[in-house]
Amino acid sequence: MKTIRPNRLLALRMTLTILLSTLFSTTATASTVSYQESVSEVMLDTFASRQSERFLQELYTQLYFVPVWTTEDTLSSLSRSLFEKIRSDRTLDPSSVLREESLGAEEEAEALYRGGATLKEKVALEFRISRLYRRYAEYALYGSINWGAFQAQLYNLKSEGISAGWVPYKPQTDPVTLLQEAILEGSLESAFEGAEPKSYHYSALKQKLIEHLELREAGEWEPIPYREVIKRGKSDESVPLIRERLQLLGDYTGCEEESALYDACLEASVIAFQERHGLENDGVVGKQTIAALNIPLQERIDTIRLNLDRIKWLIPRCTTRHIIINIPAFKLSIEDSGVLDRQMKVVIGKRRNPTPVFSDTVETVVLNPNWNVPKSIIQKEMIPKLLRNPGAMQREGIHIYTGWGRDAKRISGGSVNWANYRYTKNLPFRFVQPPGYDNALGKVKFLFPNRFTVYMHDTPAKSLFTRTSRAFSHGCIRLEQPMEMLRFFSELNANIDYEKALKKLEGNRNEHIPLQLQVPVDIVYLTAFVDYNGTLQFRPDIYRYDRMQLSTLRAW
Repeated sequence: MKTIRPNRLLALRMTLTILLSTLFSTTATASTVSYQESVSEVMLDTFASRQSERFLQELYTQLYFVPVWTTEDTLSSLSRSLFEKIRSDRTLDPSSVLREESLGAEEEAEALYRGGATLKEKVALEFRISRLYRRYAEYALYGSINWGAFQAQLYNLKSEGISAGWVPYKPQTDPVTLLQEAILEGSLESAFEGAEPKSYHYSALKQKLIEHLELREAGEWEPIPYREVIKRGKSDESVPLIRERLQLLGDYTGCEEESALYDACLEASVIAFQERHGLENDGVVGKQTIAALNIPLQERIDTIRLNLDRIKWLIPRCTTRHIIINIPAFKLSIEDSGVLDRQMKVVIGKRRNPTPVFSDTVETVVLNPNWNVPKSIIQKEMIPKLLRNPGAMQREGIHIYTGWGRDAKRISGGSVNWANYRYTKNLPFRFVQPPGYDNALGKVKFLFPNRFTVYMHDTPAKSLFTRTSRAFSHGCIRLEQPMEMLRFFSELNANIDYEKALKKLEGNRNEHIPLQLQVPVDIVYLTAFVDYNGTLQFRPDIYRYDRMQLSTLRAW
């Protein structure tokens, strides 16, 4: 590393010294400046004489080698703010290493200053607190998921024939930048608050975590026994336990009944619980509802933590309008200035064909789309059908061509020995389903070009939207209300006339309409989230990503 001697940085350090002194209530005396100079000399000698940690070199280079945690006679108020921040962070486990390190650094500092610490001891303390700050800042900014290890797990799914994708977007703020902002703002607390995600109701979900941690202080709850299905009007020994559990979770309110009778008030509470856990909301207490009630409190805490960390790695949106597709919730939401504009159900990919997690921008609306069948579907599903019945594609309305060029010829399913192409790398045939009401993409699709080749589209299989769990596609997103999505884009784009578009959809003429005002779309995977009414929601881990990411977590 190229170092610059103190005399060349004096003016800059003097400026920073005065700024630090003003912001953190120390007196910018000649003695203070002398101390800063002496510490800077020791730092520079340390960095020059041996290979120090990259973080320390980067941090103090950005701060012109001015100490921020120590002063000549005591800890700086910035240090005390850091210790207090760690001590008061209710999301940290009380027995966490971070808390222990913070207490240890604070005790060491008090002992050193009481005993008349040497300059080298103060520099060592400065570095120790910087390391502590880095670890806490990484916890707060980045969370605990080891994204590299998780990506390796996704890659390994290929051995099961599963092609999964999750694109994480690293938070824009890093520990060095955050500390610089804290110095300029005069508050470490404000800097951390400013760096917290503002979307996906992050702060509300964080509060739900704290509430669950408070519940855990009373101890883990006992499982509720399941004997048989319980419906309204029936008495059962488990009813009082169900009522107590729902009361703890906030679903059972405004009722005074305490008997073993499953009454209407309890049924309404059970329905509320079922709805916010993605279960069939029939009010009947069966095996699935009991299983959800019996999920250990610690497991719920782990799930909330995991999803808080996922939100940190999503793109923060500054645009007015924003499309969010939450895979485990099977739901699409359109936000306008952070407020819910409209919402609809979606069908997403099966576990063996998972919808990828990533962000992009909707650029094009396609009326009366063709369905160009992907190679993977041709080889996995259509060629086996052709091997059994050469007329299978004709029956499904799918045309087969000898290639993709204009001179490609349409051929019959029985004119090719398909066994030769079941596993080939190259497939010299094009399978396409022309526009129509029976087309697999329905009458309209919405393109956001991406490496996963997924998009949003209509579907002729409307009955699937009546299901509670809706993982049926090959990875693309099927819309419950595609015409409402078309209306949404027509409201933003003058080149889309909604009524004329509907008229065109009565025919089969394919048309691509580029959007003048493009809209961001984020496909996310949140199994715990706070909805637009402020209600905590949980959803099943349909792709088993929770368990995969939990196995990678960094300990704090």
